[in-house]
Amino acid sequence: MAVDGDFPSIIHHGARTGVTGSCHELRLDTDTGILVDCGLFQGAEASERGAGEDRLEIEFPVDHIQALVVTHVHIDHVGRIPYLLASGFTGPIYCSEPSARLLPLVLEDAVKIGVTRNRKLIDAFIRKVSKQIVPLGYDRWQTIVRGDSAELAIKLQRAGHIFGSAYVSCRIRKKQESGAGTQAQGDYHVVFSGDLGAPHAPLIPAPRSPYRADLVVLESTYGDRLHENRRERRVRLKEVIERALQNRGAVLVPAFSIGRTQELLYELEELIHRHREQSVAEGLDWDDLEVIVDSPLASRFTEVFKELKPFWDAEATDKVRQGRHPLGFEQLTTVAGHRDHLQAVEYLKKSGRPCVVVAAGGMCSGGRIVNYLKALIGDPRTDVLFVGYQAHGTPGRAIQHYGPKGGYVVFDGRRYPIRAQVHTIGGYSAHADQKNLVDFVRRIRHRPQDIRLVHGDDEAKAALAAELKKAVPGVRVKIPS
Repeated sequence: MAVDGDFPSIIHHGARTGVTGSCHELRLDTDTGILVDCGLFQGAEASERGAGEDRLEIEFPVDHIQALVVTHVHIDHVGRIPYLLASGFTGPIYCSEPSARLLPLVLEDAVKIGVTRNRKLIDAFIRKVSKQIVPLGYDRWQTIVRGDSAELAIKLQRAGHIFGSAYVSCRIRKKQESGAGTQAQGDYHVVFSGDLGAPHAPLIPAPRSPYRADLVVLESTYGDRLHENRRERRVRLKEVIERALQNRGAVLVPAFSIGRTQELLYELEELIHRHREQSVAEGLDWDDLEVIVDSPLASRFTEVFKELKPFWDAEATDKVRQGRHPLGFEQLTTVAGHRDHLQAVEYLKKSGRPCVVVAAGGMCSGGRIVNYLKALIGDPRTDVLFVGYQAHGTPGRAIQHYGPKGGYVVFDGRRYPIRAQVHTIGGYSAHADQKNLVDFVRRIRHRPQDIRLVHGDDEAKAALAAELKKAVPGVRVKIPS
């Protein structure tokens, strides 16, 4: 797990053999280290090695951990932070300024679902974690550890994955004793990619490669495939919605509350704006299409997104200047309370009303999307549209795989036959594809000698490793076991 037999070294506490549970330790010396992310394991990975329910416990010492750096606020990168604090971590939590606004919301929801619904305990935890959060601006070095043997500075740079996402450049300045006292021995640069985004994603600027890296810890989620480009995926989205609504049924879109939901709203607003007077289905124009967002958390995130317009990209900012509202258009309905949610599910089950429902639960393993699927997945008028990665062992993966074969999915121990049409649009993934990942490394001015591939299935890592070796001659690519 170490980079070499000496320090600095890297220990992977998660996302080593799969795509969830991201947690990497950068050790400067025996007594000093930091963590980059502390995420939740999901799907089949949650029970790997039988390490307790959902693998929540922190199974490594934290006394020497002086800081946590968060790349972005998806649950598979931050979901175990409550357990990290419970294990004794009291240090600062560094993240970007947008992530600093979003992280308390994510952790509040995680604690509510996985730990307790006691409001006093939740509020106490949020107050505690909020005091530990240290927001950093992009593209500025910040020294976070000063030890006897080394000094560590970090720089957050835009990752283009979700709002507030960053990859982390770490500058390690090792010291040595000499007759003239302690002197710098030279810099060693480690880059943790976090999750990189595809270029031209809505709302957020695309990532740019760092100037220098000696070692890159690189995600590989889509290391074995290529996405559709943005124009193609918008055409595909339009086609899927038009075809689905011909059935006069609901289009169910499982989406993560942060990132994917807002990007989908942005694209749907664009489709409605461009085609508002055209027919999307018999008796239904695009201008009359109802878009339902059923996720209180997504609604809260969307409001924060609106408040953080200075971090939007130029295209989104220009739309606002034109008087458009990419995240709050008139065809959009938000379902807030649980009773309203249940009523919406029952209404759609009885009426088969044509509409697009974006509901929380990106991998269908929880969230409000589950109730929609239970009620509607057996109805041939229903269409299920996946726009994000479905991890092994999740209901989403089962629907994606078995749905076209007329199979079933299990929710709460009960089998539900899949009679709905199932679609996947890979271009809406918030993750970079193989070409994007290779380009990220290839465009580093002072290229790395070593790359460690994490956060991906075995096939994706193997394919990406082969491409990296071709694109960057002489690089050593390691897949941690």
